[in-house]
Amino acid sequence: MSETHSSTGPYPALRLDERLRDTGLFLSQALRTFKATGSVVPSSAALARAMAEHVRERPIPGQPLRILEAGAGTGAITRGLADAMIPGDTADLVESNAEFAGHLSELLTTDPDLARISDRATVHAKLVGEMGTDRTYDVIASGLPFANFDAEDVEEILEYYFRILEPGGYLSFYGYLYTKGVKAVIARREDYLRQARTSWVVQDWIDRYGIRSERVFANVPPAFVHHLRKPA
Repeated sequence: MSETHSSTGPYPALRLDERLRDTGLFLSQALRTFKATGSVVPSSAALARAMAEHVRERPIPGQPLRILEAGAGTGAITRGLADAMIPGDTADLVESNAEFAGHLSELLTTDPDLARISDRATVHAKLVGEMGTDRTYDVIASGLPFANFDAEDVEEILEYYFRILEPGGYLSFYGYLYTKGVKAVIARREDYLRQARTSWVVQDWIDRYGIRSERVFANVPPAFVHHLRKPA
């Protein structure tokens, strides 16, 4: 049942209740662990749709995809992936925050948008690098806040993504607009320099493998999404 149907039906009320719970949980955890979340509100539907581009516009129509979402949080980007998934697709949803991971597992059984993929999606409460290299993916959607990490950590994560990405596969990740400029004004010098070094690493990967970037203003804060492709 769609949200455009009668407002007295059970699903619209359930969706609103779930979204409010998502936001409340995200805010409480973000205030405690900002380095790992990078924001204080969940991502928007517009950002989720942009991140799901290569699930929705798959190279071969009808061909199943193996999908990895890193930093799944409370499922904001997962909803966009779920909306684009077709029968045969599978998804590994990786989230190191135990509260988020438990909430997301619950949503796979209670939320109408996510329950439709519950038999094909698995939540992993661990760091993405702990997933190992015994499985590969056609699409990786990363919600990890690179701007909050050290350059060496970002390099290691991106190398890992490309190691488990199938040749010709796609990586999409996002960050927030204007954060570097803001930090240049208000952040401590060492924090600004750390982020600058991280941005150089990210830009190097974009220069080598980037196929398209876009801005998503319908998000708090506004975001950019970069799409990279591993050479076939």
